[in-house]
Amino acid sequence: MRTGPIADRTLDPQRRRLLQMSLLAGAGLLTSPLWAKSRVKPDAVVSLQPRADFPGVPVHATVAAAIASAPVQGNTPFRILIARGRWHEKLVVDRPHVQLIGEDRTGSVLGFDAAAGMARPDGEPWGTWGCASVIVRAPDFHARNLTIENSFDYVGNLLAPKFEPIGPNGAQAVALMLDAGSERTFLQDVDLHGHQDTLFADAGRSLFSRCRITGSVDFIFGGGNALFEDCELHSRFRPGKERQGYVAVPCTPSAQAYGLTFMRCRLTRETQVPDASVALGRAWRPGRTFPDGKYGDPDAVGAATYLSCRMDAHIDPQGWDAMGYTARDGARVMLPPEAARLFEHDSRGPGAHRSPTRRQLDRDALAAYARDRILGGWHPPS
Repeated sequence: MRTGPIADRTLDPQRRRLLQMSLLAGAGLLTSPLWAKSRVKPDAVVSLQPRADFPGVPVHATVAAAIASAPVQGNTPFRILIARGRWHEKLVVDRPHVQLIGEDRTGSVLGFDAAAGMARPDGEPWGTWGCASVIVRAPDFHARNLTIENSFDYVGNLLAPKFEPIGPNGAQAVALMLDAGSERTFLQDVDLHGHQDTLFADAGRSLFSRCRITGSVDFIFGGGNALFEDCELHSRFRPGKERQGYVAVPCTPSAQAYGLTFMRCRLTRETQVPDASVALGRAWRPGRTFPDGKYGDPDAVGAATYLSCRMDAHIDPQGWDAMGYTARDGARVMLPPEAARLFEHDSRGPGAHRSPTRRQLDRDALAAYARDRILGGWHPPS
């Protein structure tokens, strides 16, 4: 397995330039403006070269090694500077208070290319819950000024499928997963790139600020309480598909008040994505094993809300879609949008429509969506 930036003479000019910048930065010839402005010394650096600009700070050749050097316990942030470059690693953050800060938002890239139907080292498929490029299983994880991606060739596999179906098609390829144990996750100025199932926000409270999230099918999904402020949700093109995709796909537990909440976000698209071809989302009932069998979790009553979001014309005027799940008796049934908690308020732009299928929050319900109430008193750093 390759780790670290990919050093290859066949790289295109842009990637070659990023690699050159990474080497210059490693030699101390470039200094991250983010760190220069904050004047906070990192606790570790990920770079292939010594760092003259941070004397005495441990330098690691891989992101995994830097994360492993963080304390197992404690309440102090552990700041890791990610040099410019493409870091091809499959990462698990299992230490608390880890902070990953890139030198360059588009040039410091953490990525892998595993899909759900691909085999793990033991020969079993990764599955949706295991395929993520970055999996967070610890509290107070922060990331800033970098990119996290799953570079699996989704479109190529769509045209020529390679895997046995895992779920609908085996092509689920998660970039970032917030797994059990994650809590108070904060991402700011981060790009998340994928196609199907880009962001799996499945646990804890999380805040995404000024992030750009790209994908097509179910590309923001899960059962966690995730708030998105001033983010771009960018739909990607799927050749040959009438329904191009779904943005928000929650499986929120019924007792949890908030699921996927989008404030002042922009819903945009690649130029090939047709008008009215993308749904705002659909509610998911994941299959779980119970004493009487495996079927769609009846306690999953998805919650997703768009507040003052601008929507391009690719959003379907009908808004939401139904989603299939396996009932207790084994039958395949559809969960209609009205059986979940799917709402809007003050939607704007050519994709904003008023219709019976696009339920609006009333004044009393809107009052519950104050930022502090959604985050339950947690105040992320500014």
